[in-house]
Amino acid sequence: MTSTIALIGKSGSGKTTLARAFLKLLRKKFDKSTILLVDNDLTLELSQSFGIKTRNTIYGIKSGKHEYKTGIPEGMSKQEFIDWALEDIIVKVDENIDAIASWFVTPKDCMCLNTKLMRDALSKLVDRYDFVIFDCEYDLKYLNSLVDYPINEAVIVAQGNMQALNLASKIAESSKKYVLNGQMGIILNRVKKEELKFAVENIQKLELELIGYIDEYNEVDYDKLAKYLETLYSRMNLPQVEGE
Repeated sequence: MTSTIALIGKSGSGKTTLARAFLKLLRKKFDKSTILLVDNDLTLELSQSFGIKTRNTIYGIKSGKHEYKTGIPEGMSKQEFIDWALEDIIVKVDENIDAIASWFVTPKDCMCLNTKLMRDALSKLVDRYDFVIFDCEYDLKYLNSLVDYPINEAVIVAQGNMQALNLASKIAESSKKYVLNGQMGIILNRVKKEELKFAVENIQKLELELIGYIDEYNEVDYDKLAKYLETLYSRMNLPQVEGE
């Protein structure tokens, strides 16, 4: 069964950084598992960090702008075509690691047949992997417009100031209905030592669950971040051992 992690929060909070750190951690803990990275952020920062051509997106398929590597096979149904087209934009990042980018997402209530077919195709795609990491645009509502799939662990990434914490509370409120059987919590990213006590107190007042915090840093060290996430991993609603 696929285990899913969704990184949500405002732009610039560090979602993509933590997505890559989670990837490193999962590679270490579950070296034989398959992992899919889904770039659901309009900036496509995750895709760009791996050198993925940002024109190769799910939106490119839906808009008819994607240029396929081979000719389109004849005689396919619409669902078969979309299933086939998704394969054309999946990028192999490393052994057992793939990535796919969405870019613009059609609203869930759109009556377009292709929107429903794409959502069905994406659910089947997610089912193929042991882990899926979603780097989200803002909250889970935007992700749910792309694919309706259970989220095991939703991580709100936020800084420690009051404005960021209030926004995190709003994100939690708009996202909670998409994590009914999962878990949602907050990781404070690049938090200053002098604001940590203030942040923790206000997280409690806002009734948010604090997963952990990452000290302020000047340069991104994915190995160091992955080691820190490993200390938090046992608190998360994710498999603890291979094959669980």
